[in-house]
Amino acid sequence: MSTKAIVLLSGGLDSATVLAIANAQQYACYTLSFDYGQRHQFELNAARKIAAQFNVVQHLTLKVDLRKIGGSALTADIPVPKGEGAPDAGGSIPVTYVPARNTIFLSLALGWAEALGAFDIFIGVNALDYSGYPDCRPEFINAFERMANVATKAGLAHSRFKIHAPLIRMSKAEIIQKGVELGVDYRLTQSCYDPPSEGIACGFCDSCQLRKRGFRQAGIPDPTIYQSPEEIDHAG
Repeated sequence: MSTKAIVLLSGGLDSATVLAIANAQQYACYTLSFDYGQRHQFELNAARKIAAQFNVVQHLTLKVDLRKIGGSALTADIPVPKGEGAPDAGGSIPVTYVPARNTIFLSLALGWAEALGAFDIFIGVNALDYSGYPDCRPEFINAFERMANVATKAGLAHSRFKIHAPLIRMSKAEIIQKGVELGVDYRLTQSCYDPPSEGIACGFCDSCQLRKRGFRQAGIPDPTIYQSPEEIDHAG
């Protein structure tokens, strides 16, 4: 019988690759997505399609309304930086950071894992080609894993909860190459922070720029449909 694992699945490029890695390691995958009031809710449709591609045991979407907290361009009426206004990796923490998002998501994943009798949780955080979010760093992952093993009944009994972050030291190009090797259909994924419509990415937010650069550096054609400059001019 396969070992159970919870995989956080946003519907983006990184989380899809993490699911492919967990699947290749013969885990019985239970995928978890969040409807948290994000402006890019098209990613939830992407998550369902990706979960179906990999025939996961169960795909669960939890509603957690982080708009009531606000504090982020993804959950409040704050413009998403575009083009020259988008941050560079390694710079200051951008306004697209959602307060405590990965702490909240991992906590709920931990609860589901404990209920299922699973001790492995996969998350697609990356500390190399990323936006500088504090909850994407190895320090955070290590601290959460320690907490998981002292804050739960199962952790006290077994002390073996493991938070897997297989992408954390990889470049975006390396992530894409790994995903292609494992059969990820990146046409299904949604990375854009501010998509103008379903199936189309803006092409200018930080996430789109990281994605574009990753495909270019990987030497792999980018299957993403981006909004054209003409469409942007017309919309403005």
